[in-house]
Amino acid sequence: MLRTTFRITGMDCPAEEQLIRTKLAGTGNIQTLRFDIPARKLEIYHTGDPEDFLPPLKSLHLGATLVSSEEAELQGGLEADRLQTRVLWQVLVINLFFFVVEIVSGLIAGSMGLVADSIDMLADSIVYGLSLFAVGGAAARKRNIAAAAGYFQAVLGILGFLEVIRRFVGHGDTPDYHTMIGVSVLALAANAACLYLLQRSKSREVHMRASMIFTSMDVIANLGVILAGVLVYLSASKIPDLAVGTIVFIIIMQGSYRILQLAR
Repeated sequence: MLRTTFRITGMDCPAEEQLIRTKLAGTGNIQTLRFDIPARKLEIYHTGDPEDFLPPLKSLHLGATLVSSEEAELQGGLEADRLQTRVLWQVLVINLFFFVVEIVSGLIAGSMGLVADSIDMLADSIVYGLSLFAVGGAAARKRNIAAAAGYFQAVLGILGFLEVIRRFVGHGDTPDYHTMIGVSVLALAANAACLYLLQRSKSREVHMRASMIFTSMDVIANLGVILAGVLVYLSASKIPDLAVGTIVFIIIMQGSYRILQLAR
């Protein structure tokens, strides 16, 4: 087996990782991909010609260059992959469950912060799902699913922005801060559980570390909604809720753009 190392100067976040995974699907005899995002490095364990990977990587315009290729053994591959897959499934289920809880609660409470945070949960679920789905299946089907997810997320983000504008110009009541704070505390506990599961896996793989980063950002979003709920209580105004909702919707739109890049 060969270990071929590429330097990819434009790879600076998990979205590029998923883009590369999808692009390389069905290319050569790949055993596994190992990413080091901070070092802008990709290691491909495979058989066959290392040069086969360079054209698809270059087509992404991320500045890919072949660094080295040598004989190597894949250490702890299958068992580690099974453990990571199990943990990612658990995190995916938790995120999907709280997406439903938060969006229903947000609509009932009239809180754009909760609605935006729920869609952020959905965005993370999409990324985790694409990671799991990348293990097998036809490349064309993966791209179709990624495109559908990206457009769906973009539509939700646009509708969210329009609703924020509608409420800002005078429509809609002050949100129920009790529900905002209570549901966000539960979501915070759920994200803490996700972090525990990810850390308990003791995986040093960059993909798992990236999942921890996703979940850590969710914790920050949860704290933002809790703070907005407190400010709504103190000010009797919907502005803090709309401000937090706007910030999270911006993040959501950026995520949809990344996913649509992946689909291409």
